[in-house]
Amino acid sequence: MNDVLATYLSRAQFAFTIGFHYLFPQLTMGLALLMLILKTLYLWRKDERLNISARFWARIFAITFIMGVVTGIPMEFQFGTNWSRFSMYAGDIIGQTLAMEGAFAFFIESAFLGIFLFGEQAFGQKMHWFSAFMVWLGTWASGGFIIASNAWMQHPVGYTITGNHLTISNYWAVLFNPWILAQYSHTMSAAVVTGAFAMAGVGAYYLLVRKHEEYARIFVTVGVIVGLIATAIQIFPTGDAEGRQVTDSQPAKLAAMEGLFQTENGAGIVIIGQPDAGRGTLDNPLVVPNALSVLTYRHWTAQVRGLNTFPADQRPDSVALLYYSYHIMVGLGTIFIAIMALAVLLLWRKMLFRSRWMHWILFLALPFPFIANIAGWFTTELGRQPWIVYGLLHTAQGSSPQVGDGNILFTLLGFAGIYLLLGILYVVLVVYETGRGPGHVAMVDEGDEPSDTPQPQGLINKA
Repeated sequence: MNDVLATYLSRAQFAFTIGFHYLFPQLTMGLALLMLILKTLYLWRKDERLNISARFWARIFAITFIMGVVTGIPMEFQFGTNWSRFSMYAGDIIGQTLAMEGAFAFFIESAFLGIFLFGEQAFGQKMHWFSAFMVWLGTWASGGFIIASNAWMQHPVGYTITGNHLTISNYWAVLFNPWILAQYSHTMSAAVVTGAFAMAGVGAYYLLVRKHEEYARIFVTVGVIVGLIATAIQIFPTGDAEGRQVTDSQPAKLAAMEGLFQTENGAGIVIIGQPDAGRGTLDNPLVVPNALSVLTYRHWTAQVRGLNTFPADQRPDSVALLYYSYHIMVGLGTIFIAIMALAVLLLWRKMLFRSRWMHWILFLALPFPFIANIAGWFTTELGRQPWIVYGLLHTAQGSSPQVGDGNILFTLLGFAGIYLLLGILYVVLVVYETGRGPGHVAMVDEGDEPSDTPQPQGLINKA
C-alpha cells in the first residue's frame, strides 16, 4: 500500500465530491433569500405575479435541495472511511457542528420547504410567508454550521489536547470562532450572487425567446438589484475581512495565493502571471504596484512575506493550483460587479428590457458564479495545506491507514459515474421546469387561491 498515493487519492476524492456537492447548496442558499424577497414583495405590492414567481423558484429550489442532500451524505461518510485518523483526532469537535447542522438546520429547512411547496392553500398567506422565512433561516443556519466546522479547521479554538486526540473545552468558542464571521459572510454573499445570476439569467432567457415576459421582467429586476448589492459585499467588507485574517493567521497561504515567492516591501497585486514553484518565480507578471501591501497592512511600503521565508513543510503543496483558483475567483468576482452595475444602470434609465445585448450577457453569465464559488472553496482548502487542522495535524497524518489506494481509486471512479448520471438528471429536470415556466404555475393554481390572497395591482410596466 502506498500511503502517499492513498492520501493523495483521498484528497482528490473529497475535492471531487465536495466540489460537485457545493454546486447545489450555493444555489439553494441564494434562492432562499430571493424567494423570501419575492414573497415579501407580494404581500406588500399585492401583485399575484410576484407570488407565482416565488412558487416557480420554489420548484427549482426543491430539485436543487434534493440533489444537495443526495450528494452531501456520501461526502460526510468519507470522514470515517478515508479520514479515520482525523476523525479520531478531532471528531469530538467536528462531530458537534456537523450533528447540529443535521439535527437543527436541515430539519427546519426541509420541514418548512414542504409547507411552502404544498401548504399555501391550507395555511394562508401569512403562514406561507413564514415558511419562506424559515426555509431561508434553516438554509443559512445549515451553511453556518458547516462554516463553523471548516473555520475550526482553519483556526482551531476551544480545544484541549488529551493524549493523542482533541476534546472540546469551550463549546461557545467553537461556535463563535473569530474566523467564522468573515468566512460565513463571504460565503453567504457569494451564494446570493449565484442565486441572483440564476434568476436574472433565466429571466434574460425568457426575454430573448419572448416567453413569460411579465415574469421575466420581475426575475431580471430582482436578480440584478440583489446581485449588485451582493457582488459589492463580496469585495467589501467580506472579501477584505477574509484577506485580513488570512494575512494575520495564514501568511504562507497569502503568499501562495499572490504568487509571491520573495519577501517584498511595497508588494503589488498580480493581475496575471504564471507561477513556477520549482524555480520560485512568477513568469510574465502584470502587477499593480504596492496594492497588496495597502490591502493587507494598510501601508504603501509594508513588508509582505514571501514563500521562501516559510519552511517547506509549512507551505501549501499545490501553489500553482491555489494561485489559479484564487485568481479565477477574484477575476470573475470583478466581472460580476461590472455586469450587475451595468444592468442596474440600464434598469434605472429604463433601457434594460429593450437591450437584447444585455440579455445575452446576463444569460451567458449564468454558470460563472458556480465556477467562482468552487474556485473560492479550492482556495480555502488548498491554502490550509499541508494542514488538515491548521498548526495541529498534517493532512498526511489524517488519512485512513487501512484503506488502500486501489480501493480509493475504485470509489472515486464510482462517484464520478454516479454523479455524472445525477448531474444529467438535474439538468433535465431544471430545463423541463424552466421550459414550462412560471406561466404553468399560474395555470395550475388558477382559481385555487385562499380567501386572504391579495389581488394583483401591477408591479412591472409591460411597455
